[in-house]
Amino acid sequence: MFGALSIDTIFPAFPAMAADFGASKLAMQQTIAVYLAAYAVMSLVHGPVSDAVGRKRVILAGVSLFTLASVGCALAPDLAWLLAFRALQGVSAGVGLIVSRAIVRDCLDGADAQRLLSTITMIFGIAPAIAPINGGWILGFSSWQGIFWFLAAWGVAIWLATLLFLPETHPPSQRVPFRASALWHGNLAMLRNPAVRRLALAGSFNFGALFLYIASAPAYVMDLMGLGEQDFAWFFVPTIGGMMLGAFTSGRMAGRVSGPRMVRIGFALCGMAALLNVGYNLLVEAPSLPFGVVPMAINAFGIALVFPILTLAILDLYPRQRGAASSLQAFVGLGSNALIAGLLSPWVSASGLQLAVTAAACSGIAWLLWLGYLRHGRRVPEPPPAAPALVPDEGL
Repeated sequence: MFGALSIDTIFPAFPAMAADFGASKLAMQQTIAVYLAAYAVMSLVHGPVSDAVGRKRVILAGVSLFTLASVGCALAPDLAWLLAFRALQGVSAGVGLIVSRAIVRDCLDGADAQRLLSTITMIFGIAPAIAPINGGWILGFSSWQGIFWFLAAWGVAIWLATLLFLPETHPPSQRVPFRASALWHGNLAMLRNPAVRRLALAGSFNFGALFLYIASAPAYVMDLMGLGEQDFAWFFVPTIGGMMLGAFTSGRMAGRVSGPRMVRIGFALCGMAALLNVGYNLLVEAPSLPFGVVPMAINAFGIALVFPILTLAILDLYPRQRGAASSLQAFVGLGSNALIAGLLSPWVSASGLQLAVTAAACSGIAWLLWLGYLRHGRRVPEPPPAAPALVPDEGL
């Protein structure tokens, strides 16, 4: 959760931070884009390092760095320093998202793995719901710096919990030595695999339809919907509630409904949400409650049905390099999110209709990529000799 918390908790503080630093809305949006860009680049490293030295060590090191970076953000004297420490947060925050997926596949297979990934999605989904609410509460009795002190304290709590309660799931006998050249060639090998490309991009575009609204939340909630800095719950609670309900449903359906059928249901719901959202915004001048958030809740439900299946499909292509496969998936998704936050969101967030049409396009592209995977994804080519360890499981 801590990676998502550091994105959304600061949303209510954007006006106060902009006033303190004399920054524009576009400049404040870069606090998200810089964080996600660093997150994406380092996501390529976290998984392979955990394949080499173990999962627990990587999590402890990442959380330590995240905690120090949060302290730096709280003490930042100007926007340049804030952006630098936000990048450092992004460098470290990926250990939670990436290494946790590898841990799941270290321990479980098939429907059991899907159930646990769905549970993790439910827990992960709590973060965007409570983060802006917490940020608004903190602003009620403290300055915006208090939000980063809260994130530092959260990092300390996670570090202690990991140290005391998380077992190591990747024993030395199964570890693969880390080499930078192997990392480069291994990632290229996976990217040359059309199944990996289609699955990773399908997940990125599908979640991008929702992340566009998350990244645009300050403009959507306060400017378009006319709500206050402590009213983000009206947007995030229904949206993330839909994701958590979808994750719960995915877990209950695991082993009873096939993966492809689950994905079809999820994409059908995403398509319905897109049509509702575009139609509603064609009829009104500006979105309002409750119809301004209902389509996002339906879309989040559908995304939660699709995501575990796509993730397991990517991880199972490379059973000996699950950390590396998880890293590559995260890199594609986070890089996409960084572009959405830094470029796309500022461009379309001035209009509810522009947001709706752009989100619908993301969902449509994701569906087409999934159809392409179904047609061609099982014909997985051998990776090139430069990365001999990255051999797909031909049974897939």
